Amino acid sequence: MAKLKWGMIGGGEGSQIGPAHRLGALADGKFEFTAAALDHRAEIGRDYAQRLGIVKDRAYGDWQEMLAGEKSRTDRIDLVTVATPNATHFEITKSFLEAGFNVLCEKPMTMTVEEGEDIVRIAQASGKICAVNYCYSAYPMVRQARAMVQAGELGQPRLVVTNFAHGHHADATDADNPRLRWRYDPALAGVSGQFADCGIHALHMASFICDDDVTTLSADFVSTIPSRVLEDDAMVNFRMGRGTVGRLWTSSVAVGRQHGFDIQIFGETGGLRWASEQPNQLIYTPVGGRTQIIEKGEAGLCDDAMRLSRVPIAHPEGFPLAVANIYCDLADAINGEARDALPSATDGLRSMMAVHTAVKSTKANGAWMDARPPMFR
Repeated sequence: MAKLKWGMIGGGEGSQIGPAHRLGALADGKFEFTAAALDHRAEIGRDYAQRLGIVKDRAYGDWQEMLAGEKSRTDRIDLVTVATPNATHFEITKSFLEAGFNVLCEKPMTMTVEEGEDIVRIAQASGKICAVNYCYSAYPMVRQARAMVQAGELGQPRLVVTNFAHGHHADATDADNPRLRWRYDPALAGVSGQFADCGIHALHMASFICDDDVTTLSADFVSTIPSRVLEDDAMVNFRMGRGTVGRLWTSSVAVGRQHGFDIQIFGETGGLRWASEQPNQLIYTPVGGRTQIIEKGEAGLCDDAMRLSRVPIAHPEGFPLAVANIYCDLADAINGEARDALPSATDGLRSMMAVHTAVKSTKANGAWMDARPPMFR
């Protein structure tokens, strides 16, 4: 089968997420890197794209130029990745969907709930894929956890506890670092800082593994560094549609924690634990039984866990290959094969609704509020 053509907007030289996308998209030979607008500084972006192997006439100065150029081609790209600052996601994603392109958007998908609902409607009307890069859900052992919950191996999930807390933004003297500053600037990040940056990964993971949606939540946000407008620490309690109780902590000032993303599911008949810093292992404890370590690559795993594992048992697979799994599912979906685990625009909308509801709850001293998007009530 011929390789699909892939383009990227943002993710330029020095970007935190750009290399992971390029490694992921190209890892399995399903895509070729064909077009790019990598930097808001046109000439710098064009130069970097060409150094990465993009031909001159498809190394664009900005996303508008890329959209105009690709629309007019008979060999247009099959997928575009949007890896720009948060405030630009909606306009770029909307424009490419309306022009008939499949889109993978970095999270958060939009800045407002209304924008999120627009993207869901546009994606449905266009018939094109709009995926959101909740890439942690593509680790093989996360797919295994979801399959075990769906198969009833834990019974009904009663409680989910999930954390995404690190300490890399704890230095108040580093406040002017441009890689940090935008995350706490409402003009660029939106209404939320740490929860919209990392917390929604944890919230999406809870919904993904439990195969259920958040319905109500209560939140407490704080800026522990006073100069920050947006929060750098958040606690969110939530309830899901089938009665599961959720507890979520996210922080960027947790000194000593490096990545700090983990999740535990406690069900009627068993419990599971997965941590991103030990992604090859899933810890399973049946009620009344011994704790077991389920290893990536061992026999008897679910189809998704087997399909998305690339190296033998005991060899680590890291973050770029989790991103690569998203691109594997995207390639299959573009080619007409259903991939139900692929995070969609609906997931992006639900996350944005959770963000705005959590902000409102914080301002109301933690009041419980409806976290369902209006179009799904």
